Amino acid sequence: MITLLRIGTTEIIVIVLLVLLLFGGKKIPELMKGLGKGVRSFKEGMSEIEKDPAEKTDSSAKAEDSSTDNVAQE
Repeated sequence: MITLLRIGTTEIIVIVLLVLLLFGGKKIPELMKGLGKGVRSFKEGMSEIEKDPAEKTDSSAKAEDSSTDNVAQE
């Protein structure tokens, strides 16, 4: 399995040439730009997910406090 992960210089050159043949020189920068935007969006989404649970627990605790206050006032 480890031997499958070893990619040499020759293999990389062949892959680059195939990509150039398939997409052309003008299309590759557009593809990379789109890929960069996708990665950036993914990272932003992951950071929002990490922040959201803490915010949700704070807001749910506040909501529970206010609901118990309303019950106590009645």
